[in-house]
Amino acid sequence: MWSAGVTRHIASAGRPAALRLGFTLSPGMRVGIYGGSFNPAHEGHAHVAETARRKLGLDRVIWLVSPQNPLKPTHETASQGERMAGARRFAHGPRMIVSDAETRMGTQYTIDTLRALKGRFPQVKFVWLMGADSLATFHRWRGWTQIMQTTPVAVVSRPWISLKSRFSPAARRFAHARLPIDQARGLADRTAPAWVFLNGPLNFQSSSALRERMRSGKLP
Repeated sequence: MWSAGVTRHIASAGRPAALRLGFTLSPGMRVGIYGGSFNPAHEGHAHVAETARRKLGLDRVIWLVSPQNPLKPTHETASQGERMAGARRFAHGPRMIVSDAETRMGTQYTIDTLRALKGRFPQVKFVWLMGADSLATFHRWRGWTQIMQTTPVAVVSRPWISLKSRFSPAARRFAHARLPIDQARGLADRTAPAWVFLNGPLNFQSSSALRERMRSGKLP
């Protein structure tokens, strides 16, 4: 789910590997796609996923664990298997799915992943989920306007960055498509562009802080 590089149209959903995603979705389901490196996963990720699930009335939330970034040293990013195992420790309940679908489909960028999933599950109602920290830099992602124009988006508040993210380039560009909070539950049924900002109890954990604590030996 790396956000840099040239956006391209692909036919991943037609590949045999794309039919073996490790999960099934039924027509009409409302499904949140929550992508990230989860390096490592923590309670803040669970906060975003669970807040979105409850407030949007989602049938499933898929934690989409991105492949290893070839541009980063392996000592900075744990293996995908380790990161998936970590995500499973926080993705509680039958409505939470931890997946390596991007690896299976061979997609590299979010826009391509969403196209492939929609091609595989044309009758599923997908919503892209992200924390407010991602919204603050969303305008730097390749194909970010296409994501907003083709997929409903839910942004969940995160400490320190929530106010700044509300005035980010992406938020300003699509201000006309922002829904009031009392319409959040119907987001998955909306035609994009449509997005909502979800408030909830703030969780102050971050992956960068956890990595620093692990490097300093403050975590077991």
